[in-house]
Amino acid sequence: MAETGKVLRFDDMRGYGFIVPDAGGEDVFVHANDLLDEKSAFSPGTSVEFEVTQGERGLKAYAVRVRGSERPSAVDEYLPSASERVPFEPRPDEDDGLCDVLSEREFVQELTELLIKDAPELTGAQITHLRRGLVTFARKYGWVEG
Repeated sequence: MAETGKVLRFDDMRGYGFIVPDAGGEDVFVHANDLLDEKSAFSPGTSVEFEVTQGERGLKAYAVRVRGSERPSAVDEYLPSASERVPFEPRPDEDDGLCDVLSEREFVQELTELLIKDAPELTGAQITHLRRGLVTFARKYGWVEG
């Protein structure tokens, strides 16, 4: 019976990656030889359908194909729709429109709580990976004190 999930990561050069099953459980290894569509179609966040077998080192996907005609990007999935977006307007009591800069620890804590609340399907490893990248990004723009 086919399972569904989303591509966690796929390395085109090395020819392998991992799928996060929609039903939960451990991430599933996938090799390029087991893809039914072009490798370039398997970017992070792409919904896929696949079969699973027990490999030498854990679960292994085969007969992997992209679900549906559209492949969402990992970021697009979490962006608000146009109707949900709120334009930025400084409050009258703010004299310069600037915001407080968080410490790195405060930023990580706030980010972790947000990810757990708004994306409960993420694994601990995924949250850690996202936090690492977002902290680096926030440092680059001076959004956190480091």
